[in-house]
Amino acid sequence: MKAHDGMYIDGAWRPAAGTGTIAVVNPADEQVIGHVPAGTAEDVDAAVRAARAALPAWAATAPADRAARIAALRDALAARKDEMAATITAELGAPPQTAQAIHAGLPVVVAGTYADLAATYAFEEKVGNSTVLMEPVGVVGAITPWNYPLHQIVAKVAPALAAGCTIVLKPAEDTPLTAQLFAEAVDAAGLPAGVFNLVTGLGPVAGQALAEHDGVDMVSFTGSTAVGRRIGAAAGAAVKRVALELGGKSANVILPGVDLARAVSVGIANVMSNSGQTCSAWTRMLVHRDLQDEAADLAAAAVAKYVPGDRVGPLVNAKQQERVRGYIEKGIAEGARLVAGGPEAPLDKGYYVSPTVFADVTPDMTIAREEIFGPVVSILPYEDEDDALRIANGTVYGLAGAVWAADDETAVAFARRMETGQVDINGGRFNPLAPFGGYKQSGVGRELGAHGLTEYLQTKSLQF
Repeated sequence: MKAHDGMYIDGAWRPAAGTGTIAVVNPADEQVIGHVPAGTAEDVDAAVRAARAALPAWAATAPADRAARIAALRDALAARKDEMAATITAELGAPPQTAQAIHAGLPVVVAGTYADLAATYAFEEKVGNSTVLMEPVGVVGAITPWNYPLHQIVAKVAPALAAGCTIVLKPAEDTPLTAQLFAEAVDAAGLPAGVFNLVTGLGPVAGQALAEHDGVDMVSFTGSTAVGRRIGAAAGAAVKRVALELGGKSANVILPGVDLARAVSVGIANVMSNSGQTCSAWTRMLVHRDLQDEAADLAAAAVAKYVPGDRVGPLVNAKQQERVRGYIEKGIAEGARLVAGGPEAPLDKGYYVSPTVFADVTPDMTIAREEIFGPVVSILPYEDEDDALRIANGTVYGLAGAVWAADDETAVAFARRMETGQVDINGGRFNPLAPFGGYKQSGVGRELGAHGLTEYLQTKSLQF
């Protein structure tokens, strides 16, 4: 794969300050496909300085002109869709169809929504004798994960650009080639120098330097709750804005009286997408105790269609593979009933894990409490609707979820009582304009749509 040996700073590729590199590995065959520079605090400082220098002019740019630039970025991403998809398949392991439709396709859509919002958002409003102004926060440090490498970049960069902010991006070290392709798209779109800057590197080095830099006004981070806590603490010490999209343990609540086969099938598909490496995945399937055995049989049949190396890709690296297999072993040891899959590696090469389903899972089991981040579904039986709600809310997380009921009114009533940021009703479709983010330890702030734009704005009032 093509890899740049420098950083994208101030509108150009420039040599890294240090000599260290990061190997990029294809998780499907364990082969090195490229190297990128391991950024240092010096690289981060250069990028932040470029972003600060570019901030006054970009913040003063008319929203319609910012919208035009974001539209150009959308078009540049669309023109590179095939290359983006191939790169994401190579460095993340996503099956080609998934890489095309979701990983490369969705970011084009999201970028388009922000081109529209930049042109239509009310950056000023009259409130009595005041004029309320929505102004850019300033320089944004964006730290993105490996599981949706392009989507998460666009979900941060596009609204920040629409708000009038400038950005320094530190992508995940497992998927930096996608970020470099994004920088090429930025360059092709003609954004002014310094408005967007890219520093590749390790989280404890480049990521920490970015989060703690005095020249950064806001940190937007997506990743684990453990790292999010550290970033939040560092941001709090400096009294800077922070947006955190963290872990999840989402419940797929199936109430009696529904098409059980459809609800189970959609639930399995939700978790198997991206090999279970989705923070919002519905990894806890809640079914009435009288229906658990039927649901387990349906889940086993559904998951059998997800063949490793075909419809299910590998996990991102060897560490993640061992981590997920460890959770499967712990589920067995703690007494959960294995109805599909297991801890054995399904293929001789690549970081694959067998799609796995457990039944008879209780809320106190490790697999029901901790985020596994792999193709593992836990079926938890409940006694009645109140018990289902207790189990669904009985987690430190609150990112997403689903409810299936005989009618939408019943499902909505249940969803209103769920402590989570987003709920799909009876198989509701994904909406790129709806706010995405969590309750409790799933994070702070929202992404996507107008709510995602607001995260990068601060409020000023003028009294007359």
